[in-house]
Amino acid sequence: MTNTVAAANAEISRYVAASSRPIFDKSTIATQPPLVIRPYRLFSQRFPLLSLSLLERNSISTSRLRSLPNDSDASGGLTYKDAGVDIDAGSELVRRIAKMAPGIGGFGGLYPLGDSFLVAGTDGVGTKLKLAFETGIHETIGIDLVAMSVNDIVTSGAKPLFFLDYFATSHLDVDLAEKVIKGIVDGCQQSDCALLGGETAEMPDFYAKGEYDLSGFAVGIVKKDSVIDGKNIVAGDVLIGLPSSGVHSNGFSLVRRVLAHSGLSLKDQLPGAAVTLGEALMAPTVIYVKQVLDIIGKGGVKGIAHITGGGFTDNIPRVFPEGLGAVIYKDSWNVPAVFKWIQQAGKIEDAEMSRTFNMGIGMVLVASKEASQRILEDANGAYTAYRIGEVVNGEG
Repeated sequence: MTNTVAAANAEISRYVAASSRPIFDKSTIATQPPLVIRPYRLFSQRFPLLSLSLLERNSISTSRLRSLPNDSDASGGLTYKDAGVDIDAGSELVRRIAKMAPGIGGFGGLYPLGDSFLVAGTDGVGTKLKLAFETGIHETIGIDLVAMSVNDIVTSGAKPLFFLDYFATSHLDVDLAEKVIKGIVDGCQQSDCALLGGETAEMPDFYAKGEYDLSGFAVGIVKKDSVIDGKNIVAGDVLIGLPSSGVHSNGFSLVRRVLAHSGLSLKDQLPGAAVTLGEALMAPTVIYVKQVLDIIGKGGVKGIAHITGGGFTDNIPRVFPEGLGAVIYKDSWNVPAVFKWIQQAGKIEDAEMSRTFNMGIGMVLVASKEASQRILEDANGAYTAYRIGEVVNGEG
């Protein structure tokens, strides 16, 4: 049902039935010689949420990841900061907010409700919107919007209940807005949650002609005795990676800078692939909700990290207790061609790539050895999963 208020800021409530299950690729188990990376305790550039639960951490560590040896001979390459995004400034803001509102740092905010927690998350899709404007691909950007919130809250083991969106533009193009909202509906169906409502704001002169902005908000629920919080992670636990579809919805400020320097257009073929750059970059974010909840239901999962802003190096340790690090197995998963092109075209160093992009792994599960073996074996063609590393004592 759609209710529209004819005003400068029109609120639109929408309801859909959640259905359909995403399709995943054939199961893959990959083990390769390890690459040691050092742990860190730093929040990602994306804004963490305030937790009001009893699970709040008592302290926030600000130790930094030590620099990794760089296998690339690239020097003077592009960085995320060059593209206008300062991860360190974002982290500094988080540290300051933590002084005023202790407890932030999780992927979702937990609020106690009886014997359960409500888990909430909010996000947008960043400057990927710029590519949507350039390519004219608006049908899938709504999937990205839903994915960024529901993938965050499922890291706590929560099942998404409902989603709300905010669509803002200077002049409402009904046909374009319908395409965007259709993607949001698709994303909600993939995550088995209801699109409960939304706000459509028409604000003359605020956005460029033909452009719009998006944000979204998801709420889920999990029993208190079933929360995934990472506190039981120990050395020897295994890191399992679930593959991404590509860049997902983070790092696009750097992507756009690389594209501008490369001399290629979005209509040109992606080197090493059978798709255009535009198609590869606009591939919608994978929604992991049903897959992850199914895996969690079989037991043994101790922690989950959504690989978003901050990439590998600013997300995985967020789920570790103090004193633990990780060893990541180099070449243990297939890195999509789009990342190889980004790094080569932008002459980007390995550490910068890992701190900015998901590098082909969109979700990381930390599980016991026994559970990890079952997870990898039980995939059985339903999805792809990689054994990408292990938890170690100290700095790894």
